[in-house]
Amino acid sequence: MENLYDTLKPKGYKRVRFKISKTQHLLVKATLNGVEGNFILDTGASNSCVGFEAITTFNLVATDSDTRAAGAGGTDMITQTSLRNTLKLGRWSTKTFGLVIFDMSHVNEALRQYKAKPVHGIIGADVLLKGKAIIDYYNFCFYLK
Repeated sequence: MENLYDTLKPKGYKRVRFKISKTQHLLVKATLNGVEGNFILDTGASNSCVGFEAITTFNLVATDSDTRAAGAGGTDMITQTSLRNTLKLGRWSTKTFGLVIFDMSHVNEALRQYKAKPVHGIIGADVLLKGKAIIDYYNFCFYLK
């Protein structure tokens, strides 16, 4: 079989590696506003997000939002947003990254119960769509253009 990376590289794609956690989540390192963090790569999450505690960690400018978040941990969760951030995944980057900020304690508590490391946030479908992502589960990586 042809090497996927050799096919995608000339088309402008960048390879980003991920790991599989004890909970079978895809884990990726990302740099947000110059600060590295640990994130879950979640194709089912419509928007990328971080917890309220990440506002300070990643130097975010947060604004209140009328939108309520819903996910595996609950519904009707209060949110804030942060626009115009810089996100870097491997060698791929964007300077127009917006994200949702909400209480992620339920996510990290669930990870702790499985003795998995907590995460700073979730990289969602917004990034995957923007980067025209191709996920290569076999080789533990994905590609962004």
